[in-house]
Amino acid sequence: MRLFPRSLFGRLVLVLTAGITVALIGSAAVNLHERHHMIEHARYERFAQRIATMTQLLDRMEPSERNQLARVMSDHHTHIHIAPTPDAPGRHPAPMPPRYDQLDAALSAQLGPSYPLRMSVRNEKRGAHGGITQQRTISIRLHDGNWLSMVERHTESPTRQPYSLLIQLGIVLVVALLLSLLAVTWTTRPLGMLAAAANALGRDIHRPPLPETGPTEVRHAAAAFNLMQQRLLQFLAHRLRMLTAISHDLKTPVTRLRLRAEMLDDPKLRDEINHDLDEMDAMLTATLAYMRGEAEREKIQPIDVNALLESMVADAQALGQQATLSGQVATPYPARPRALRRAIENLVQNALRYGGDAEIAVSESPDALVIRVADNGPGLPESELELVFEPFYRTERSRNRETGGTGLGLAIARDVAESHGGTLTLSNRGKGGLVATLTLPR
Repeated sequence: MRLFPRSLFGRLVLVLTAGITVALIGSAAVNLHERHHMIEHARYERFAQRIATMTQLLDRMEPSERNQLARVMSDHHTHIHIAPTPDAPGRHPAPMPPRYDQLDAALSAQLGPSYPLRMSVRNEKRGAHGGITQQRTISIRLHDGNWLSMVERHTESPTRQPYSLLIQLGIVLVVALLLSLLAVTWTTRPLGMLAAAANALGRDIHRPPLPETGPTEVRHAAAAFNLMQQRLLQFLAHRLRMLTAISHDLKTPVTRLRLRAEMLDDPKLRDEINHDLDEMDAMLTATLAYMRGEAEREKIQPIDVNALLESMVADAQALGQQATLSGQVATPYPARPRALRRAIENLVQNALRYGGDAEIAVSESPDALVIRVADNGPGLPESELELVFEPFYRTERSRNRETGGTGLGLAIARDVAESHGGTLTLSNRGKGGLVATLTLPR
């Protein structure tokens, strides 16, 4: 299982989420620690002030009144009495818990050096809620030599979590994550637009240029992309002009060769030369048509695929060729009409020429339109299923010059498929023959 997302959006969200979460957890831990420390300090300060006030009050009273007031101030949690000896031992029977150092310091600060102090703490048992019941004994010597002792039983309950603080931290985390998602989306959206534009450029080099708006880096990237598109267009136009000039220049020597061939006395040699000249002229014409097909793009419009395929089958059958059609398309397909017709015609003509028949099958899904053209011919070696898409490539088996063709049909058909964002593949049939699969996305 992949631990980290592959997309830039996912990685940025993961880093921001983890960073914000760790920062908030750390901040909450420090906040809770400080809060607990402040609460303990305030509680001990109030407790020490109460004991100091009670000690000073009892120290000024008569002995008979002291005991009576001490009994009145006692309750079921705290027992207060005055005796000649202290209840708290001179030395602690066990180390004092660290937090009671604060209480000891607070009592010493409130009472001053005139009131010697002893304090001890002893754990007795666990409370009903999991807390520890402690007996805390504080003995203070009064000015007449007697000791005021206060024995208090206190249950240390588990620390209650400040749920309001946790809720606040949760709200901060959610808001920070939402803002992070918004920032990441805003940052990565231009990259997605650039990737979509690059993908669309492969299908239509004449697409409108990218808008050069947004942050500085995005504007620079869009400008570089538009410049690349302009240079590609200039390159294609230059190549087309060059091939057109070459074709025009070759027309003159071809015409002279035809005239000279007509002056030959040998009819067989004259026919062979004319045949070669016809083939050269056909190759020049096909090459120019191929180049113009790359440079000139039609507008996309809905096409009735059923009618298009039925007309091809009817034309083939009218010429005495074997062609069949199976399947239906429910909705029109948006495409470049002449380009798509030319691509399918090339596939059908290849099947008829090299396989003897053409079996056309069409199917569709919400995502794609699929057209398969199969034949019952000899098929192709696996090593040549991709090579035949190269311009002017011919195989040595059955697909040669004697059977016609210039070697550009499949190259043109694949270019048309890719210009629509689709694919064209060849595969051998199990029972013999070849099948061409044209897949066009919806």
